[in-house]
Amino acid sequence: MDPHVIEAGWLRLRPFVPADIPWVYEVSLDPAMQQFVQLPSPYRMEDAAFFVEEIAIAGGTTGRRLELLVEETATGASLGRVGLGLGRKGSSEIGYWVAPEARGRGVACDAVRAVCRWAFVELDLELIEWRCEVGNLASRRVAEKAGFLIEATLRKRLVHRGTRVDAWCGSLLREEAL
Repeated sequence: MDPHVIEAGWLRLRPFVPADIPWVYEVSLDPAMQQFVQLPSPYRMEDAAFFVEEIAIAGGTTGRRLELLVEETATGASLGRVGLGLGRKGSSEIGYWVAPEARGRGVACDAVRAVCRWAFVELDLELIEWRCEVGNLASRRVAEKAGFLIEATLRKRLVHRGTRVDAWCGSLLREEAL
């Protein structure tokens, strides 16, 4: 997949580059990230390098993933990440996180809306799915504000640190986002 930059007003969503590794490492040490994101523990710089180089960059070249770093347009400050799993025809699954210092500013919601609108048009998607571990209220609030319909609680659907946990799931249809 060709590298994409999505301009979204005060935010720019751009492909990851190796220089982003130290920032990913720092953000991934955050306790909220450790609680709800499937991360190695302890988290090491090598883990951040693997995410950036093998998942974000290499995954984009295969067309199976689109991982974008969210930065503030005016300052270039790194604020978060939004990603799409693209393995199925016509649909994808979205994931996102925001650096602790950027939370509460609408970063995730604006980035999710932007990438969803872009994906519905540019990738001709019909459906984007969202899932998170039950209890991750911040992720759920973002999904709801971005227009996702929360459809169900799925029992033991996710695995977090080797333990099956319940998941909230939702979806956004093309006609709801455009």
